[in-house]
Amino acid sequence: MGLARTPSAQLPLGLSKRSPASAPVPTPVPAAAPVTTWGPPAPVGLVAALDVGTTKVCCLIARTDGEGGLQVVGIGHHLARGLRAGAVVDMDGAENSICAAVDAAEAMAGVTIHAAHVNISAGRQRSQTIGVEVSVAGDQVSEFDIGRAVDQAMVRADTEGRDVIHAVPTRYSIDGAIGIRDPRGMYGAKLGVNLHVVTSDSSPARNLAVCVERGHLEAIGPVASPYASALAVLVDDEMDLGATVIDMGGGTTTISVFFEGALALVDSIPVGGRHVTNDIARGLSTPTAQAERMKTLFGSAVAGPSDDKELIDVPPLGEAKQSGANHVPRAALTGIIRPRVEEIFEMARARLEASGYQNLGGRRVVLTGGASQLQGAAETAARVFENQVRLGRSTGVSGLADATSGPAFSTATGLLKYAANGLADRDVGGRLKNPPSTGFVDRIGQWLRENF
Repeated sequence: MGLARTPSAQLPLGLSKRSPASAPVPTPVPAAAPVTTWGPPAPVGLVAALDVGTTKVCCLIARTDGEGGLQVVGIGHHLARGLRAGAVVDMDGAENSICAAVDAAEAMAGVTIHAAHVNISAGRQRSQTIGVEVSVAGDQVSEFDIGRAVDQAMVRADTEGRDVIHAVPTRYSIDGAIGIRDPRGMYGAKLGVNLHVVTSDSSPARNLAVCVERGHLEAIGPVASPYASALAVLVDDEMDLGATVIDMGGGTTTISVFFEGALALVDSIPVGGRHVTNDIARGLSTPTAQAERMKTLFGSAVAGPSDDKELIDVPPLGEAKQSGANHVPRAALTGIIRPRVEEIFEMARARLEASGYQNLGGRRVVLTGGASQLQGAAETAARVFENQVRLGRSTGVSGLADATSGPAFSTATGLLKYAANGLADRDVGGRLKNPPSTGFVDRIGQWLRENF
């Protein structure tokens, strides 16, 4: 059984729950060292994913065979506290929710984890693709040539005042020949690289990292939530031919586009399923918990033929339970839900049109996320996007129960795939978070390598 993960507020500074009370306190970290850095990739064998969302925190622990195969051995989820629109607003509440989810997953798996891949959905994420072309240092393309191309692309990227979450080479070309997946070892004079860069505001990622570390867990990442969700629900053909993934979370709705096997766009909207619940609570003057219940049991984004005749109970706000409930037709509930759901999809469509990627995503839209399970959501999306729409569930991962393989857990599953399939190795964003020294000797060495 895993040890209980107690929030840091209940332990002396520097002493984790796993340390015996009599053990000496570890040497404190020097003041100059950063306390919110994101950790390195986890070793092959055991990987953990921590999905920190607005409405729930989910932790998955899985064993991997080193070739992409995943067997989930631990699952834990807990009601999220201290988060709004994916961002931390109460560090103590967020820390407690994270500790509870991780502790449950550890208890089920019978192991204690020390690091987890963590997602980020807040921070006004933006993405851009930069294309550059460099001369090959020799006749044969080397890792050094790819690094020079990536560095030149990053110079042209708009990252001022923002953190780089991902920087992934998506397409290579040699002497104008495109469609090359891996140019290393190939011959040519000119190497072209398209680098997809995802950036975010600095504060949300750093605050989240602090909450995770206060729970005595090393945070690996962050990984953009729309990227992780797409990895979980898209099949290979959809990634190659083009598909758009709309992840409807509690506080945010994220957008990702895949094309030719690579991520092409990441975007987010600060509106999600929680806003639908709040609309119901305000419109029908009922407690939020009851509004969520009505949305789940009776809610729909599409009107039905019997909605005017079917009555539902609406407990009044601020009155005693024994005072009785109001009765309203189901059509009134639908009339509140439908405009908000349509607004979410119309905002997503506008973002796609503004980015120019509305056609790159093909004629395929995949809905995922907990709010996508609302009745009529897929039909509404098909009408707004004028595309084929399907509900996405996690694929390629064994050991998940039916309840945890649904759309609500796609981000957590995608984080496992990101870790197990070696995608972190292709992502140079981690290297950019900890750039090498640029002292005089290093610059001289780089000049010699580039010119001789």
